[in-house]
Amino acid sequence: MDLAFNKEELAFQKEVRDWITANMPPEVAEESRRSRTSHVSKERLLQWQKKLAGKGWLCPNWPQEFGGTGWNSTQKFIFEMEMARADSPYLSSFSIKMVAPVLMKYGSEAQKKRFLPKIAAAEELWCQGYSEPGSGSDLASLRTKAERQGDHYIVNGQKIWTTNAHFADWIFCLVRTSNEGKRQEGISFLLIDMKSPGIRIDPIYLVDGTRTPMRHEVNQVFFTDVKVPVENRVGEENKGWTYAKYLLEFERGGQAHGPRLRKAFRHLQTLSKSQMDEGEPLSLDPQWREKMAALEMEIDAIEMNELMFYSSLKTGDAPGNMASIVKMRGTEVGQKITELAVEAVGWYGVPFTELRNYDSNIVPVGGEYVDDVAPRYFNNRKTTIYGGSSEVQRNVLAKAMLGL
Repeated sequence: MDLAFNKEELAFQKEVRDWITANMPPEVAEESRRSRTSHVSKERLLQWQKKLAGKGWLCPNWPQEFGGTGWNSTQKFIFEMEMARADSPYLSSFSIKMVAPVLMKYGSEAQKKRFLPKIAAAEELWCQGYSEPGSGSDLASLRTKAERQGDHYIVNGQKIWTTNAHFADWIFCLVRTSNEGKRQEGISFLLIDMKSPGIRIDPIYLVDGTRTPMRHEVNQVFFTDVKVPVENRVGEENKGWTYAKYLLEFERGGQAHGPRLRKAFRHLQTLSKSQMDEGEPLSLDPQWREKMAALEMEIDAIEMNELMFYSSLKTGDAPGNMASIVKMRGTEVGQKITELAVEAVGWYGVPFTELRNYDSNIVPVGGEYVDDVAPRYFNNRKTTIYGGSSEVQRNVLAKAMLGL
């Protein structure tokens, strides 16, 4: 593997960087920079996604026949790297990197024509209806029920930890359509309009301190006699587990961790230079330098794995076990960075409140951005749980790759 970009790749990097610099709205970058989650408001998200869609860069991982860019794995990595460098918020992965691949592989022609162009044009946003109270890692135990009545299903139940449900247009949902046989055999995959009568959304406030209305991240979604056309079922009835597993491969490998970890690491370096330890910058402490060196090596390894992951997508293949590796290590190292950031700022990380949102005019104690350190640390506790916990990923890898 050649670890240096060649002349053509450097030219591509310049093209991407120049375009993002010229087109990234400063208000989007600032909201993302001060966000505790790298998620932003619907207004800012659509503002940026529509610009990317207009350039044809919103869906770089899609096959060209559906509107993808045709970039190779290195170009996709460069793109993600420059997006992170420019403080781009997370794009709508539920739309672009999760439900879209499922529709491409298993959706009907009518579903492809109805939904894919809307996603590619940033005209509709999606959320994910998988987890339920008591059905997280044990997803097959889900109880949200869909009863067939003629050409519709009637859906009743509850989903939880639903990111961005409060502003999503659609939700892709796992529902139980049969109780016969194995639990996995009675699940179907439905596409549900979030404007449907009978849907109620309640916010869940996290320990990062965010309490501002519509700035929260996750929700509970309740379904009471929600009517869903049968034509909105993906694939066969009771075969949804197959489609759900396929989607999880994209969820677990769908976020490019390396570029954002690299950016967070550079921020940590800057932070350690500004924080004093016994009269000297923390960055000069030998023990601190050892921790930083070990962390940088872990980021290097993640970047190599992600390049392999992108290469596997080049031919349209499913990510497979590599998705579990990317998700597990990317989130674990991300948590390490937030832990070291808290260690670096020390007491200055303590006095954060719900008033200190990205748009607050309260002057932080201890220097610029130190008040974001503790909230991001607390918010990042969830990353090794969602999308399949690290423990689940290790079990997947042990069984699939080691035969244990």
